[in-house]
Amino acid sequence: MVWRIELSETAEKQLAKLDRPVAMRIRSFLRERVSVLDDPRSIGDPLKGSELGEFWKYRVGDWCLICKIRDQQILITVLSLGNRREVYR
Repeated sequence: MVWRIELSETAEKQLAKLDRPVAMRIRSFLRERVSVLDDPRSIGDPLKGSELGEFWKYRVGDWCLICKIRDQQILITVLSLGNRREVYR
């Protein structure tokens, strides 16, 4: 099963601000490692907290992607991305 990857408007802007090699590495990770999995949760980690149960994170080097996985639509939406130290703020 191939998952569709969608970037929110915020994530698109954040990705556009990154250096080209970093942005390409993130896009490649999403396309080649995440979208082809039967269960994209297998390589991600759930965000902890009572209100964060539906959100997942993926690490790509020093960068972290915050995503929402919708099983019914076979869709992963990247909501935010940034340096691991700053992305949770």
